[in-house]
Amino acid sequence: MTKNMGTVDRAVRLAIVVIIAALYFAGQLSGTVAIVLGVVAVAFLGTSLIGWCPTYVLFGISTSKGK
Repeated sequence: MTKNMGTVDRAVRLAIVVIIAALYFAGQLSGTVAIVLGVVAVAFLGTSLIGWCPTYVLFGISTSKGK
């Protein structure tokens, strides 16, 4: 599995995860919205940590400065 996410892409996703977590723990998110955004946050966290996004593969996208 070749990395297909660049540094900026990964940083933006991690920032979104932090924002979602902050909103949740501040009590601003609840119910279905909290669940949906929680799933998005977990997916963003996972893809940011490994540097590979399966959706990018489907569409042939790569933000990585690969060879």
